[in-house]
Amino acid sequence: MGFFDKLKQGLAKTKQVFSFTKIDENLLDELEEKLIIADVGMETTEKIIENLRVKIKKDNIKDAEEVKNALKEEMNKIFEDNNAELELSKTPAVILMVGVNGAGKTTSIGKIANKLRNEGKKVIIAAGDTFRAAATEQLEVWANRANCQIVKGEEGVDPASVIFDAIKTAKQENADVLICDTAGRLQNKTHLMNELEKIKRVIDRELPDSSKETLLVLDASIGQNAISQVKSFKETTGITGLIITKLDGTAKGGVVLGIVQENKIPIKFIGVGEKIDDMEIFNSKEFVNAIV
Repeated sequence: MGFFDKLKQGLAKTKQVFSFTKIDENLLDELEEKLIIADVGMETTEKIIENLRVKIKKDNIKDAEEVKNALKEEMNKIFEDNNAELELSKTPAVILMVGVNGAGKTTSIGKIANKLRNEGKKVIIAAGDTFRAAATEQLEVWANRANCQIVKGEEGVDPASVIFDAIKTAKQENADVLICDTAGRLQNKTHLMNELEKIKRVIDRELPDSSKETLLVLDASIGQNAISQVKSFKETTGITGLIITKLDGTAKGGVVLGIVQENKIPIKFIGVGEKIDDMEIFNSKEFVNAIV
């Protein structure tokens, strides 16, 4: 099964939300409700419906298929400026992975590492989540699957020191990419954000000329909570891109539209499964076609 087929299968529950057959005066109200059920978000939903109302009137649309195409057009507009390519040209490039525990950060690191290694890049992984029990062991399993070197420290040590050691190794090994894991939860949010800022300072100091990406991993199945997570991390970490996981089997796939519309941060990857190759560069047209 190709990735687009997996995507369609994974988003089947979201797709069911957007099924409709007849056009009448209730259609836009019904569509508005469907967008909200799919967790597109109120602000983005209102924008889509308003634009759709204007288009239906202007183009005198009477056919259900044409409405569907117009809806797709409005959704695609939201992704117009979405650049899914990673900027990794200046080596060793750094990908800093952030996100709350349970979002799929560890598996995403393994999948991206595998993807980059298959492209011929030398990848090193830094086990920077030293606070969660077994975090390093889980990451090591994925590093082995992706056939990539891992740099780790003792449980509870300063994460920034692990990142420092990993940078040193990346320079010595002439690595193309260093992927850094980080903690997803500490005693409180302030402590977590301070820790992330400290790690960023170490990276900027030790690799001033390297390409840098900060990717926030989000679990699509939590719906609107994902949007508040973006806002929270965006304030302190300067996110350059998003990874949306667990799109398979959720009726809340519409949250992807709300996230991009409200935050103007590009989606880099989406995940639709647990296997090492179940992650792809985000293709907005394929995504829209899979849900409508």
